[in-house]
Amino acid sequence: MNVLIATQKLTKRFNGLTAVNQVDFGVHEGQTSGIIGPNGSGKTTLFNLLSGYFPPSDGTIAFEGRDITRIPPHDRVKLGVGRTFQLVSVFTSLTAWENLVLTNVRFQEKEMTPARFFFRSAQRAKILEDCAQALDWVGLSDKATANVAELSYGDKRMLEIAIVLSLKPRLLLLDEPLAGLSDHEITQVVEMIHRIKTERTVVIIEHKISKIVDLVERLVVMNEGRLICEGEPDVVLRDPQVRECYWGKEEQVAASS
Repeated sequence: MNVLIATQKLTKRFNGLTAVNQVDFGVHEGQTSGIIGPNGSGKTTLFNLLSGYFPPSDGTIAFEGRDITRIPPHDRVKLGVGRTFQLVSVFTSLTAWENLVLTNVRFQEKEMTPARFFFRSAQRAKILEDCAQALDWVGLSDKATANVAELSYGDKRMLEIAIVLSLKPRLLLLDEPLAGLSDHEITQVVEMIHRIKTERTVVIIEHKISKIVDLVERLVVMNEGRLICEGEPDVVLRDPQVRECYWGKEEQVAASS
């Protein structure tokens, strides 16, 4: 498998605090990876660096071998890097369908204005097809015309993922997709991610470790800004260093669920 995205000595400092510390991280195309670690270990900061929301203090990022270290977020989206956020980020004053269409108009290869969208029938048809397919992927086709403010938190999470999927990302970064969801909603999102990963390269940050061990092929552990362990989930979760930093010396891994 080809390496889709890779970092070398990636570092981010904030006023003397090193949030990500010389991280060498790579994801192969078609792979599903999970990132875990204690609060404040640098997981979301790593995502912000990969997606371009933060510039690194040091180090480099390559996507398919191309240096994207200084490329802004919107251009990374066009290259195929898509992400969601810890807190759901959607327009609550619009319908689910409007959220999808407006996002797609914004991120077209050629700078498309709303006027061009309405007058270029071929491009319009392709955008509408991608939006409809994304809603179907996440099970929200019957709520396309619903105002987002009226949707449940779980449906808003699904919509956010649908928005990213409609942009056809090569790499999908999911930042705590299960946070704030009920048990039923968690089951729905996990089932949806199982479907997504058959066609996308996926990296998931998640605290609910027991929910993703059967979902990911590779688990990465961060602590104090460093990558301290990676490999097959069962092997990583038995690692003494991981157990100590994440659960404490006396706690068992099974208690993490």
